[in-house]
Amino acid sequence: MKNSVRWWGALGERWLLVSAVALVIITVAIIVFIAQRGLATFLVHNVSPVEFFFSGLWRPDRTAAEGGPRLGVASFIVGSLLVTSLAVLVAAPLSVLTAFFIVEIAPGAGRPLIQPAVEILAGIPSVVYGWVGLSLLVPFLRSRFGGTGFSVLAGALVLSVMITPTIVSVAWEAIRGFPREGKEAALALGSTRWQTLRWVVFPAVLPGLITAVILGMARAFGEALAVQMVIGNIHTLPRSLLDQTITLTSGITLDMGYTIMDTPWNSALWTMALVLLLMSLAFILISRAVTRRGV
Repeated sequence: MKNSVRWWGALGERWLLVSAVALVIITVAIIVFIAQRGLATFLVHNVSPVEFFFSGLWRPDRTAAEGGPRLGVASFIVGSLLVTSLAVLVAAPLSVLTAFFIVEIAPGAGRPLIQPAVEILAGIPSVVYGWVGLSLLVPFLRSRFGGTGFSVLAGALVLSVMITPTIVSVAWEAIRGFPREGKEAALALGSTRWQTLRWVVFPAVLPGLITAVILGMARAFGEALAVQMVIGNIHTLPRSLLDQTITLTSGITLDMGYTIMDTPWNSALWTMALVLLLMSLAFILISRAVTRRGV
């Protein structure tokens, strides 16, 4: 009996080791493949990195007689950063306050209602968010502010709702992990509930809250379909929140089906994918650094 248990235990350990190694190999292979395709824009097609990253002229279908393709992705990058930043500015305070309410303030009858509602938001498909934004938000912005309604503001508002469950869930776990003894000690010294949350709990869980916001930002930066449906997808640099623009993810999904492998246009899309991958890795590394150092 003991030998059988040891055999199954050893088999389980080896299976876990194989799974972990396979996951690492798959991750490295994906990074290498995307990097190889993405760097071809500069190494094979001789596109200037300065032109690629800082030019807003996107004309990948130009022929040699017209001067060749122009592959400037500044509008894509600015659109992604602008929409993501605005979405986080809207969602972060709302999400953190909601997490504090669920953990520290919500009565026993309220928490079972609020937390499942947040989890339901996380399970709604992206296309549903995009469709709701297209059907309700875009007409509302059009009637209130003029223009077409497709705008940076519409994309940011849709994204802010989408990333709220992510931030709430991570922040909720961070706040719940604060030891009960610390709150009881503060209350015993005469602090009110607000003073305890503001000056004791909040500073202690701040690294976890920052991690939650960073993960929400990574979620927003990689979103494609919902934003694509409400942002307008115009290759221009936005001058206001009501202007139309385009993001990296929208550009990739819109153009990839019209390109031929190993052409400058196709390689440029792979480079945009590489930028997205590097940004995601940067978000992950920042969140890990914040968690380890405790800000």
